[in-house]
Amino acid sequence: MQFWKPHSLAKPHDGQLDLRMGDRVRTVVDLPGVAEGSEGRVILANGFNWQRYRVLFSNGVEVADLDQRHIEPVGKAARRLAKAAAKAG
Repeated sequence: MQFWKPHSLAKPHDGQLDLRMGDRVRTVVDLPGVAEGSEGRVILANGFNWQRYRVLFSNGVEVADLDQRHIEPVGKAARRLAKAAAKAG
């Protein structure tokens, strides 16, 4: 499977998720073909003004244009973001 590197100018603003390629995430809402609570991995991170992600879920479904309204980080990604938030706040 091919992975893409985020564009160097794509930086999330306040309230957006700052995920990396390979980060594990979980759905917080039902999505087409993916039930709420399903886990997957980020395979594409892109956007300048709107940081969005393409995620490959464990059931084999791939969904694009996901953001903080649809997914939340889990595992190492959640710990990394919590640590960054603690430093900033």
